[in-house]
Amino acid sequence: MLSPAGKLFRLQTLRLCVALAFGSPVTWLFAAEEIQFNTDVLDVNDRQNIDLSQFTRSGYIMPGNYTMAVHVNKNDLPEQPIVFVAPENNAKGSEVCLSPALVKQLGVKEKLESTLRWTHGGQCLDLRSLAGMEARGDLGSSSLYLNIPQAYLEYSSENWDPPSRWDDGIPGLLLDYNLNAQTQKNLKAGGNGYSLSGNGTAGGNLGAWRLRADWQASVNHQTGSGKASDKQFDWSRYYAYRAIPALRSRLTMGEDYLNSDLFDSLRFTGASLRSDDNMLPPNLRGYAPEISGVAKTNAKVVVSQQGRVLYETQVAAGPFLIQDINDAVSGELDVRVEEQDGSVQQFKMNTASIPYLTRPGRVRYKLAAGKPTEWGHHLRGPLFGTGEFSWGISNGWSLYGGAIGGGDYNALSLGLGRDLMLLGALSFDVTQSRARLPQEGVKSGGSYRLSYSKNFDEYDSQVTFAGYRFSQEDFMSMGEYLDVRYQGDRNGKSKEMYTLSFNKQFRDLGLSAYLNYSHQTYWDRAANDRYNLMLSRYFDLGEFKNLSLSLSAYRNRYNARNDDGMYLSLSVPWGSSGTISYNTTIDRNDNTHRVGYYDRVNEHDNYQLSAGAGRSGATLSGYYSHEGDMAQVNANASYQAGRYSAVGLAAQGGMTITAEGAALHRIATPGGTRLLLDTDGVPDVPVRGYGSTVATNRFGQAVVTDVNSYYRNKASIDLNALGDKVEATRSVVQATLTEGAIGYRRFAVIAGEKAMAIIKLADGSEPPFGATVMNARQQETGIVNDGGSVYLSGINPGEAMTVHWNGAAQCEVHLPMPLPADMLMNNLLLPCRPVGAQDTPRPDDQTGAAAHGH
Repeated sequence: MLSPAGKLFRLQTLRLCVALAFGSPVTWLFAAEEIQFNTDVLDVNDRQNIDLSQFTRSGYIMPGNYTMAVHVNKNDLPEQPIVFVAPENNAKGSEVCLSPALVKQLGVKEKLESTLRWTHGGQCLDLRSLAGMEARGDLGSSSLYLNIPQAYLEYSSENWDPPSRWDDGIPGLLLDYNLNAQTQKNLKAGGNGYSLSGNGTAGGNLGAWRLRADWQASVNHQTGSGKASDKQFDWSRYYAYRAIPALRSRLTMGEDYLNSDLFDSLRFTGASLRSDDNMLPPNLRGYAPEISGVAKTNAKVVVSQQGRVLYETQVAAGPFLIQDINDAVSGELDVRVEEQDGSVQQFKMNTASIPYLTRPGRVRYKLAAGKPTEWGHHLRGPLFGTGEFSWGISNGWSLYGGAIGGGDYNALSLGLGRDLMLLGALSFDVTQSRARLPQEGVKSGGSYRLSYSKNFDEYDSQVTFAGYRFSQEDFMSMGEYLDVRYQGDRNGKSKEMYTLSFNKQFRDLGLSAYLNYSHQTYWDRAANDRYNLMLSRYFDLGEFKNLSLSLSAYRNRYNARNDDGMYLSLSVPWGSSGTISYNTTIDRNDNTHRVGYYDRVNEHDNYQLSAGAGRSGATLSGYYSHEGDMAQVNANASYQAGRYSAVGLAAQGGMTITAEGAALHRIATPGGTRLLLDTDGVPDVPVRGYGSTVATNRFGQAVVTDVNSYYRNKASIDLNALGDKVEATRSVVQATLTEGAIGYRRFAVIAGEKAMAIIKLADGSEPPFGATVMNARQQETGIVNDGGSVYLSGINPGEAMTVHWNGAAQCEVHLPMPLPADMLMNNLLLPCRPVGAQDTPRPDDQTGAAAHGH
């Protein structure tokens, strides 16, 4: 009797023999595009009973329907049905049929679509119509590999796909929630109370449309008050939206908030269409300058910043223009043009980033129309329309403006943005409003705004935003006009506003500083001021490493009264994952000191404990956070001597339901994009998006929500945490999803026991050498060796598997139920009956009994 190790060796012998038959030039001959094997190299008893048809033609796949993942150059498309057909001029051959729907996903340039030729009645692409294109199918990995010259395809980057590959996902329903519960006991006055609150989003997806409804609810109860519980529930917003890829825009209908860079926001019911920079490649989003020059020869252009290469490309001799520098890049750039003749050109380029600068030649716009809406879905005010734009005139200038009009209210805005290169970026705009009020007549006024941004690389500092705005007394936003007209009052007439955000790095000291200042004056009340200063430093002290010290100080001046405060904290790493901290808070009312300890239990759990003292008394508090597969759950408790004790609980999660399956899960953004992952019904498989790992539920499904819209997202199985009885033949999937989509991807997973078996046909013979065994999901679970022996994976009690040779399923075997306890030490004996024959094994059957001594 062979040991398990010997049986595994026989399986490896089979694969080695086939490899040798392929690889040795003296053991095969080409004939009619087929490979003829010299079976003398195979150590088998019956050389006449061999089926190597799947190996006889390089890359040959029998005509039929297959489910495959599609790989286009280095990019992946979703798993989908792929058809292989016989060529029109060769009934014995086989070629892949690329349907019009699949070709649309490839991202072929629009100007080439009219040149494509089709076969089989227009259902299959003639690959010769794209010179240099190659297609290869691989049944072992269930993949179709397409190599297409890049010149034929739309622009794509490492993490971004063109619109032709965007996936609107599958239809489904979703319900996301954020729930909070708290109970509090007043130790001083007696009595206690509790509160429950929640909010979230419910919705459904149908094609490209996203239907959403935001909700919020609360219950408050206080014992001893003599009042009933205060209960509220409201559907706060109903809306629908979809992407318009051709316009790189988003269309929203229903209740919305005005999204504007020029006018104040207001709630309205209607429709809006606005440019969505998320639909652009990362390097074309926002604003960044063009880099132009002239190359004397074919040259390499390198763009770097402080020695780090940000962009590199090759250009032909003559003028060149680089337009896809990432908008996240800011500050001074070094440009180096390395000519092929050995000469080098070098120059510097400065960038800036403020909302009113647009890339040269591009136009961004926002359009909206509707009626203003009050809380409670009541329309209030006239029908209005608004539109705004920003146009990149040249490499340094941007023109922007807009208008809003509705009944007795109208406003017009116009501005100009300028990239000052070395001096930063500046924009200036003027907005004029005109409102007719029943009691006060016509009110007209202007508002003037100046904005500035600059990086000072040589000083390691940055003015992230500096702004000034002055509004005349009779200037009104549309929201203020509605308040005056329908409520008769207008509080807080804005006059002047100064804002400044500045940060500075002191690298020699390891110190970073941030300052924020705002000053607001009004026509009808006292000025408001806010100062906020933050300092932070990381340092080492003796044996203690990576200590962190931070200081935050602020002043709020409101209604001629100052509110000053300061927060100081020190944290010291402790152990492998813990941190000990001390902090003190000083404000107008109290002065407290706290010590705390934070630690991570594992990837999903962490906790924090703290104790403190102040003028109000001693305090104790604790906090625990758990990132579960179905929800994020936080629990907390606090106690202050002589005043109160409180306990709180919070849960954040969601539920996604589709025809492909359903799952409870954590959420990132309520109502946002998500990816439903399927592991072929195998539960407890660890899958990972960009964040922590989650396990599939009892139905073999999980939802990950840490996905980005319009980015190429990848999800994978954590193979290191996979169980011993589970193996993944396809462990990585990817998807580029439109905003709000419910994506669906399936992994190829086989679960079950593994053991050696012997397959016998009805006449006592064995299937031919090289026959394959497939489970119900058409996954290959083994290859038949000499004498019908096969090493099977994915063995489950009572399951049926089919045995294939000569290109078709010839018979099926039924695994015993229950499985024999000693099958790992002895071969299973599996009769192979005609497909469809009734052969349900019973516990007292001898089917599947161990074949001793074979």
